[in-house]
Amino acid sequence: QVQLVESGGGLVQTGDSLRLSCAASGRTFSTYTMGWFRQAPGKEREFVAAISQNGDNTYYVGSLKGRFTISRDNAKNAVYLQMNSLKPEDTAVYYCAAGRVVGRLESTYNYWGQGTQVTVSS
Repeated sequence: QVQLVESGGGLVQTGDSLRLSCAASGRTFSTYTMGWFRQAPGKEREFVAAISQNGDNTYYVGSLKGRFTISRDNAKNAVYLQMNSLKPEDTAVYYCAAGRVVGRLESTYNYWGQGTQVTVSS
């Protein structure tokens, strides 16, 4: 069982940066792949990024690669999403998720956080 708690969201302006954090409970964090998803108002939840158990491999949705960076610190049981050059279309609730294999599908992940709101004003 893994419990995930996101933080770091907020209201920012176009071009600003934010770093989201996801704190995980439990002693088996390093055995999970981690992902970030987001859900914009009126839209389905979509994949943003994922990272392998040891952090060696990262995956991004093509449109965000270069602006967003996923990382993890297994010693701190945490995963991060650095978001740069934010745009109004990045406005969404951002969720972290834990699973046993890396994937872009929601069904790949077994545990989810409650989400953190990111709002980018123009």
